[in-house]
Amino acid sequence: MDELLRKDIESFVSENEEAIFADIAKLVSFNSENAPALPGKPFGKGAAAALEAALEIAEGMGLSTENCEGMIGYAQLGEGGRDCREYLATITHLDIVPVGEGWSADPFTMRERDGWIIGRGVMDDKGPSVLCLYALKYLKEKNVPLRYPVRALLGVNEEIGMKDVEYYLENFPAPLFCFSPDANFPLCNGEKGIYHGRISANAPAESIVEIRGGFAANAIPDKAEALVRAGKLESAGRVSAEHAGERLWKLTATGVGGHASMPEGTVNAIGELIGYLLENGVCGGEEEKLLRFLASIHASSDGSACGIAADDGLFKPLTVVSGVIGMENGRLYQTVDSRYPTNMSGEKIAAILNERAAGCASVTVERDAPPFYMPLDKPEVQVCINAYNAVTGEDAKPYTIGGGTYARDFPNAVSFGPEHPERPAPDFAGPIHGVDEAACKEWFLEALKVYILALIELEKLEF
Repeated sequence: MDELLRKDIESFVSENEEAIFADIAKLVSFNSENAPALPGKPFGKGAAAALEAALEIAEGMGLSTENCEGMIGYAQLGEGGRDCREYLATITHLDIVPVGEGWSADPFTMRERDGWIIGRGVMDDKGPSVLCLYALKYLKEKNVPLRYPVRALLGVNEEIGMKDVEYYLENFPAPLFCFSPDANFPLCNGEKGIYHGRISANAPAESIVEIRGGFAANAIPDKAEALVRAGKLESAGRVSAEHAGERLWKLTATGVGGHASMPEGTVNAIGELIGYLLENGVCGGEEEKLLRFLASIHASSDGSACGIAADDGLFKPLTVVSGVIGMENGRLYQTVDSRYPTNMSGEKIAAILNERAAGCASVTVERDAPPFYMPLDKPEVQVCINAYNAVTGEDAKPYTIGGGTYARDFPNAVSFGPEHPERPAPDFAGPIHGVDEAACKEWFLEALKVYILALIELEKLEF
């Protein structure tokens, strides 16, 4: 990178540091978990408020903005308005997964500790949303020549459906190229397929009176509870047993939460609870049969225990977890989240699990998004990789992931930072989708430099 350009970008980032984190804190203050629709607010009040706040931030930078019926919004730099057909884009999201339990402080009041910011959405994806806006601010203030207008797309339904992008692509032309800061650096050029399924018991529960755990299909739960009929039970391992009446016991299992696509290092509280019920002989008959089937899914996150293991050599092996367990009309249900490579499919996963269930439950396909893979020799991909390495001085190589980002929904897109799982983090820094979600301030400022340089160089390409 040209040394004058490097110094200019560094100066801009330094001058705007305080404002960047103030704007992140502003967005974090909104509980933007998707909620029932309201007039003009298709994903609920919180998501709508977060979108409006982000657009206000962009307007304060002198960018043009558009709120697209509450489904999605964007800030734009360059001519053409909403009708431009050839443009570059970034895309992030302002919606969040539920906060869960166990936070050390209010998850909607961003706080700082030892150079880290903590709050729901700081990393996924409100912090990166602000970084994209400031990248456009740099291009504007420095009068960077634009061959193509640039949009910072701001979604509000990424976590539970991506209806925002579906709406956008039905009503606007796709960008020439788009990157989504919703993954790890240096660059993700492929994403596994995503299967969301539901296991529904065929017979009513007997010994289990109530059961619940988890808050989102794509998040590994750190707590699960059940009320069961049984003789004397005792606390063991991660499960506490509390007498709740004649032959009634309340069981509470604790785990270590995290993102469904990254089960390493997590402990699924649902699996702990099911294991306890089986080990203590609480259930019998069809109920026990169901629990043993569910336990096979929890037994190994690579799917080997339930017959769905897969590895294509292109992606990391398949993963499978459960995010939610509950009861409806007296029957148990459990969600299934699997991130699978190219030699598997959601339909095949459901078919195998149905066979393994052997009549105790039915398994459905609630969502099935196939894998996508972007060739590394494309100039726009190389621009992004080179921008990262130029800023950091590294020689990092692209990778593929099990997570799902907006990139899979666009015809020409990649996910591009800003996470660094390879760098050590303090014990108090929680993961995305987990308790005390955190992001390193220094790494965010470095990421902003990368995004600025990438957009400058992308503007030089012929698409």
